[in-house]
Amino acid sequence: MNTEKIAIDTEFIRLDALLKLGGAVDTGGRAKFAIQNGEVKVNGEVCTMRGKKMHDGDKAEFQSVTYEVCRG
Repeated sequence: MNTEKIAIDTEFIRLDALLKLGGAVDTGGRAKFAIQNGEVKVNGEVCTMRGKKMHDGDKAEFQSVTYEVCRG
């Protein structure tokens, strides 16, 4: 499984914004659809909350890619 580190300069990033920033989806609407349909895991568990706050060290998995949040 590929891992991509996503650097943020804020305290957190919302899950839907993380997927968009990481290039997993091209629109916020696609992110919302994928999350609400249970296609995304956060720290190993399915997450259906698109507004889930992702902090430094959190990981989201979507379509065999892991997106890891890194502060800094």
